Amino acid sequence: MDSQRLKKLKQFYKKNRRLPSYSEMLSLFGLLSKNAIFKIVRNWIKTGFITKENHKLSPTSKFFELPLLGHVAAGFPTTTEEVIDFVSLDEYLVEKPTASFLLKVSGNSLKDIGILPGDIVVIERASQANQGDIVLALLDNEWTLKIFAKKDGQAVLNSANPRYRPFFPKFDLQITGIVRSVVRKIS
Repeated sequence: MDSQRLKKLKQFYKKNRRLPSYSEMLSLFGLLSKNAIFKIVRNWIKTGFITKENHKLSPTSKFFELPLLGHVAAGFPTTTEEVIDFVSLDEYLVEKPTASFLLKVSGNSLKDIGILPGDIVVIERASQANQGDIVLALLDNEWTLKIFAKKDGQAVLNSANPRYRPFFPKFDLQITGIVRSVVRKIS
């Protein structure tokens, strides 16, 4: 029964972008006793699904975890053991949450490395890059996402699409972040 309540809680959060109040939980779960709601909430706090600070309930990364059921072959079919674990996509995709942000990609200059228009990239703030890093850069006062390289000691931003030439800064190049993950919704 608690998994059904947690499912309803997640649906409420998805729709409203906040957790319900105790009163809202009464009708959401079909209960009549606020004491029952307090016990349910206390259990979720104990298990780490939510936190309570200054009388405000907030979801934790564990709240957003999805079941990881095992491995699947992308080549020849194989039998697999069912391994059940839980993974938070936040923790999996974002190593340094306080230094990271998301951007939605437009343009196809990185298509040959699998970064397509509409994808969301996780950018980790950084002012320096290594050869081959995919960077968010301010190139001559224009923002771009490209592959960082050095040619004859000079910084260059490369595309992953043969239709685009390398970009050399005319005046200024500032690296502001490095792509750490790419998210694509299929459908």
